[in-house]
Amino acid sequence: MPLMPGVHLDGMVAKIYKQIRELLSRTSPQKEAWRTVKLARHPKRPQTLDYIEKLFPRFNELKGDRRYGEDPAIVGGFAEFEHRTIMAIGHQKGKDTKDKIFRNFGMPNPEGYRKAVRLMRVAERYGLPIVTFIDTPGAYPGLEAEERGQGEAIAYCLGTMASLNVPTVAVLIGEGGSGGALALGLADRVLMLRNAFYSVISPEGCAAILWKDAKQATLAAEALKLTSEDLLRFRVIDEIIDEPRGGAHKHLDQVVRNLSGALSRHLQELEVLSTAELKKQRFAKYENMGREYINGLEES
Repeated sequence: MPLMPGVHLDGMVAKIYKQIRELLSRTSPQKEAWRTVKLARHPKRPQTLDYIEKLFPRFNELKGDRRYGEDPAIVGGFAEFEHRTIMAIGHQKGKDTKDKIFRNFGMPNPEGYRKAVRLMRVAERYGLPIVTFIDTPGAYPGLEAEERGQGEAIAYCLGTMASLNVPTVAVLIGEGGSGGALALGLADRVLMLRNAFYSVISPEGCAAILWKDAKQATLAAEALKLTSEDLLRFRVIDEIIDEPRGGAHKHLDQVVRNLSGALSRHLQELEVLSTAELKKQRFAKYENMGREYINGLEES
């Protein structure tokens, strides 16, 4: 019996099923992964200095690596968080064209990573917790960077973070590209904004290598398992920080409140640990990373 003249129930059901199928095809995991990549790269997405300004009432920037020079792609310094002093360090991409060129689009040179190491050692000397903000396409791949020891600088930064005697928390706020991101990510706790991504290579780079076609980046994004949900499942990160619908730039204050609460909780948990227990837990975290997933594959 028609619900209204000319409209039959069977026809309406068929139409609804068709709409559901179309919706599912538009929101497949493959396209969801690529949507995350695009949001992480959104030109209005908040950057490290935006979070520093909102999270910390006071911030005193420190510059230079004391060996070569200053690298604006990494910023860092003393900051006040909940009446304690911490060391904040992070990538900075830049906002307008002039600033992006000045910041080298957030791709650090070796002196940027050596500056980060210097600030970490200063924090350790004074017993200060360290918070890092990760947002980079990757370390700068230019000839000059290689001549000045890019690989060694990243490796030394990783080794420093592994051996620190103070608590460390890393926050993925946008792009987490390759070793350039990992250099600031070997922390006791790793937090990640829901629409950030973390990957060994960019989707475009992966597609160019595997399919000889950078246009397959959408497929590569899904294969790389780079979203916050994927990484939490693999125990690569410890917590997802929620964002408003449409991305962090839609309501920065809400994201800052979410992040502030998570930072406070994790720092409090870490600060009560002895140095020996802190390092023991850190080593165990990275030694066991991925082991549960691999064991599950072997059992299946």
